[in-house]
Amino acid sequence: MSIDEPFERPGQPGAAGQPGSPDSAPGGTSVLERERVEEQVVEPGDHERFAHYVRKEKILESALSGEPVTALCGKVWVPGRDPKRFPVCPACKEIYQGLPAPSGPD
Repeated sequence: MSIDEPFERPGQPGAAGQPGSPDSAPGGTSVLERERVEEQVVEPGDHERFAHYVRKEKILESALSGEPVTALCGKVWVPGRDPKRFPVCPACKEIYQGLPAPSGPD
């Protein structure tokens, strides 16, 4: 490691945890530390105060599998509350109103 390279490169002779480095364990065993990054499924904020538009079949799939759904506005969550208790998300409503009318059987 030098001033030009402030970070050590794994596998480089003399790097931390490599045989011969000052902090390597006597048996040649070292510990690799990693930061655990988890994907956030539930987004905090104003989205939690609204009912969102999602395809009916996706709601059913989510109820059976527990997988999250994606609303028209982009919110990702696992449905589990009564949407009738909340006002409709303004972004979902605007997108829904801009969609073409479904074509039914003639």
